[in-house]
Amino acid sequence: MNDVRPGLAEPVRDCMKPDPFSLSPVMSVHEAARALLARDLCGAPVVDDRGVLVGIFSEADALKSTLDADYHGIGAGCVADYMSREVQGVAVSATIQEAAEMLLRHHRRILPVVQGPRLVGQLSRGDVLRRVVPARVATS
Repeated sequence: MNDVRPGLAEPVRDCMKPDPFSLSPVMSVHEAARALLARDLCGAPVVDDRGVLVGIFSEADALKSTLDADYHGIGAGCVADYMSREVQGVAVSATIQEAAEMLLRHHRRILPVVQGPRLVGQLSRGDVLRRVVPARVATS
């Protein structure tokens, strides 16, 4: 029988951050980059006007668009032109263990939390660690 550390069997909804900051796919890359920098974020989920998760936009995406624009002498474009469309979201009903395994498997710092196709929260590696690592370690 596989023992599960306390906290890992709890649902993601119990430790996610609800209503995370998100970007629009039609937002300009420069506007999105300024928003990430202002919030000290390395990336953010991208949602359409119905709140449906459609991508992730990262600092790397912003940098690539800027370099492309400089090289080709064109505008930087919009978020949809550069965002990652293969999004690994975790269901709000999943366990924290399932989410932790996804974070590790996909080498992510954060996971969008979804209920159906809609973005409802965000979970970070830090959120998981705070839930499962004891606040104090007993010493012998």
